[in-house]
Amino acid sequence: MDWISGDSALWVLFSTGFLSATLLPGGSEANLIYLLKESSYGIAVLVLVATLGNTLGGMTNYWIGRFIPERTLSQKHGQKAISWLQKYGYWTLLLSWLPIIGDPLCLAAGWLRLNQRWCWLLIAFGKGVRYLLLALITRGLLSM
Repeated sequence: MDWISGDSALWVLFSTGFLSATLLPGGSEANLIYLLKESSYGIAVLVLVATLGNTLGGMTNYWIGRFIPERTLSQKHGQKAISWLQKYGYWTLLLSWLPIIGDPLCLAAGWLRLNQRWCWLLIAFGKGVRYLLLALITRGLLSM
């Protein structure tokens, strides 16, 4: 476990956050919990690094969506995400942290050519709140 502690810990957290926001497995939540318990880094640093990596991963999906031809995303996988975005607008991106539907939401936002600044803001906020709540619960500062 030397690769997940010490100087490389933040890079590993960033990387797992990024991978978790793409279709690849990342395990950023488990990594965050481990670092909260075993490292000397503060909550703010760990939440910020995980959020940054996960937001960049989500925006990667957004950018990929911008390159998908119109006819392909209307297939089964993207239809629900498109309908949510069309019905609820940008606010749907606050749910981009959710497993299974979060990736298609970001992809559909890019495909629909939603404003990139709003997407950055709402994706980062949703993902950041998730990591912050997880960190506060892990450290015993918030009970459920």
